[in-house]
Amino acid sequence: MIIKSIELVNYRNYEKVYIALDSGINILYGDNAQGKTNVLESVYMCGTTKSHRGSKDKEIIKFGTNESHIRCFFEKNETEYQIDMHLREEKSKGIAVNGIKLKRAADLLGIVNIILFSPEDLSIIKNGPSDRRRFVDSELCQLDKIYLYNLTNYNKIVNQRNNVLKDIYIHPELAETLDVWDTQLVNLGIKIIERRRIFIEQLNEIIGDIHKNLSGSREFLQIKYDPNISPEEYEAKIKKNRQKDIKYKVTSVGPHRDDFIFYINDFDVKKYGSQGQQRTAALSLKLAEIELVKRITGNTPILLLDDVLSELDSNRQNYLINSINDIQTIITCTGLDEFVNSRIVINKIFKVHDGTVTTKSNE
Repeated sequence: MIIKSIELVNYRNYEKVYIALDSGINILYGDNAQGKTNVLESVYMCGTTKSHRGSKDKEIIKFGTNESHIRCFFEKNETEYQIDMHLREEKSKGIAVNGIKLKRAADLLGIVNIILFSPEDLSIIKNGPSDRRRFVDSELCQLDKIYLYNLTNYNKIVNQRNNVLKDIYIHPELAETLDVWDTQLVNLGIKIIERRRIFIEQLNEIIGDIHKNLSGSREFLQIKYDPNISPEEYEAKIKKNRQKDIKYKVTSVGPHRDDFIFYINDFDVKKYGSQGQQRTAALSLKLAEIELVKRITGNTPILLLDDVLSELDSNRQNYLINSINDIQTIITCTGLDEFVNSRIVINKIFKVHDGTVTTKSNE
């Protein structure tokens, strides 16, 4: 799987730019705040429909204009895909694949598998549970359409149930409707829990060896799925907590409160690991994600490295670089010095400056 080119119109600080990419290692370099990450963000959106920064569509549109366009050409299994994305200030985004408009943005997921690794990901271990849930959900939604459907509907029901809980104070009779919401919540929640459990089992089959190699065989890494509730207890617990939920106006039970715990040699890395161990665990997680996508889809994902190499020491840099020799990769950095020392084969170099992208010689 490779991205052949991307064209942006009125996208953040770009008025219009066209970038033809190589199937190997592509470097985007330049000073900070010139637009390097904006290019990665646009590629990420073509795979996931969303900005990895959490930005709304209207925040992405270039200042002074009211719409933005992304056009991306991908090749997968010798088939070409043209993805067109139209961002508008006051309307939902429009997406077309090979000229056919999608009814829902979510229908884009799974066509292209994108993995992004940024400095923020190095903190996924020590951050709160929501960041770890976001990682799991982001990958599963690209790999499993059924999971995407279940999660989307589950989140809608949680929001609707929370709205009912807030309204019960004024309209007590609404408490009678909670049984209906709870039944749907439990049915979907159990499916989400079971799929997450399988996903973590699949990751654990891969991540142990990766981390063992990264740590010089000194450490063994394992992820433990820590669900908020077990499927067997779900229905009883949500009924038991009903009065508590009404009091605090929020749904207290379900997979929206799950966590994933990382253990090195049986100790909790978040609580007891050094910063170096936390970063190595995060790197192992991303490398395991790449391998899992390969196993499940039969294709290599497209890897985006957003200024992450400068955050890693030389040993971790070398391990990451050696792990991506068969994957199309787009790397952003502020300078080329770290790549010139023949540690990495660069296939194409682009200089980014003030919303312009210029192809440079890599000799």
